[in-house]
Amino acid sequence: MKKIVNSLLFKVFVAILLGIAFGLYMPEWFNRIFATFNAFFGQFLSFAIPLIIMGLIMPAISDLGKEAGKLLLLTAAIAYGSTLFSGFMTYFSASAIFPGLLESHVNSAGEVAETTRELTPYFSIAIPPVLDVMSALVLAFVIGLGLSFQEKSTLKSAVKDFQTIIMQLIENVIVPLLPLFILGIFANMAYSGQVFEILSVFLNIIGVIFALHILLLLLQYLIAGTLVKRNPIRLLATMMPAYLTALGTQSSAATIPVTLAQAEKNGVPEKVAGFVIPLCATIHLAGSIMKITACAMALMILGGQVFDFAMFAGFIFMLGIAMVAAPGVPGGAIMAAVGVLQAMLGFDEEMIGLMIALYIAMDSFGTACNVTGDGAIALVVNKIAGKE
Repeated sequence: MKKIVNSLLFKVFVAILLGIAFGLYMPEWFNRIFATFNAFFGQFLSFAIPLIIMGLIMPAISDLGKEAGKLLLLTAAIAYGSTLFSGFMTYFSASAIFPGLLESHVNSAGEVAETTRELTPYFSIAIPPVLDVMSALVLAFVIGLGLSFQEKSTLKSAVKDFQTIIMQLIENVIVPLLPLFILGIFANMAYSGQVFEILSVFLNIIGVIFALHILLLLLQYLIAGTLVKRNPIRLLATMMPAYLTALGTQSSAATIPVTLAQAEKNGVPEKVAGFVIPLCATIHLAGSIMKITACAMALMILGGQVFDFAMFAGFIFMLGIAMVAAPGVPGGAIMAAVGVLQAMLGFDEEMIGLMIALYIAMDSFGTACNVTGDGAIALVVNKIAGKE
């Protein structure tokens, strides 16, 4: 019970309920306190995002150069391909389903917007970022790739120290304050009369994403089963302990021992599984990219924003790389993705807050999808690398 109460998902759930209650029943002066906090936290988040991108991506890319070889390149290529496949499958599925599914919500949102009330902060503090998001992304790639070829480097040591600082910032400051930020967003939506429309949209989106992630797992194991000439349903069933463990831990890294054991039960040699499973826990994020792509599209449709395939194609390719640096904490992938959402899709602070709330609400299922897919990748790598 204590573990549940301390989980980020539980805190976000409570924050949403409190935000709705405060927005509906508390006076304006009280809700403006949360609007003031959100104005400050939003500025701080904008300042921190380029630093987060650099602090996570630079060491992640530099570390990939430590181990050269066929197995590393093969695993990385298959994992990235699986992540991209999930992203594009989600784009085409969501672009076919969401416009009709969310049409009534778009109309209702427009009607509500005409009579909406907005909460204004008591004061605001501007905290300009040191550099913009795209500059941070490019700089992180340049430095990370450069360091990947260095055997010994003082800069690599400094980059590692910087990564530690950023991880501490995420784990000790940003993630603990996220529920309060989400509370403020939902208080504002409840005060303005939009909250029940948004919650209805949430339920529709979650239902679609859950169905898509089951379909993705079936496809992954159908491909793996066909390649190794074994029953894909049995292979998937063997991985269910890893799936269920990930539902509880919300962490790919914490689930590695179980994923490793189940992959070996599927016939993957210990040496191959011991390399592929821990690596995929970091670089294979098919479930995470599915959630982010679907939620981003839904929020853009709801907000009446125009998008096309070219926009989302670039977004998916960049997101697949950026999320490799996601820290192994609940909600880590969405924090790594925030900069890409802002730079490539033009998300503002409120849309980022809704994305975080939606993502965390489904974090367990996305993580479970990631780790279960790792078992399929281990089978494919083992077959292609000729380790059988």
